[in-house]
Amino acid sequence: QVQLVESGGGLVQPGGSLRLSCAASGFTLDSYGIGWFRQAPGKEREGISYISPSARITYYADSVKGRFTISRDNAKNMVYLQMNSLKPEDTAVYYCARRGIYDTNWYDRLKYDYWGQGTQATVSS
Repeated sequence: QVQLVESGGGLVQPGGSLRLSCAASGFTLDSYGIGWFRQAPGKEREGISYISPSARITYYADSVKGRFTISRDNAKNMVYLQMNSLKPEDTAVYYCARRGIYDTNWYDRLKYDYWGQGTQATVSS
């Protein structure tokens, strides 16, 4: 069955870095776009980045642009999110998700059909 498993979260000081990984199984990864979302306590889940099936197209939310980089290795069935210059406001549970509907609004979580269980990233001194 379709599975997405995130890893790589943890506790990091402000200004530090984390690299999140999303391991995909049960489907052909190179046929699907993948999004990264995050949800902070008391807030809605927000889309922060997206990568197209071939990696030719990437999108970022304004809040992470210039600090986060999304990438993928279809041969390894992996998608990554490199997070640099982390801020306390980046603290959240991070999720990867498979895009099921291909129209506008890559950041709309309703466009995604399968989700991982999430990994916690905490930025604090």
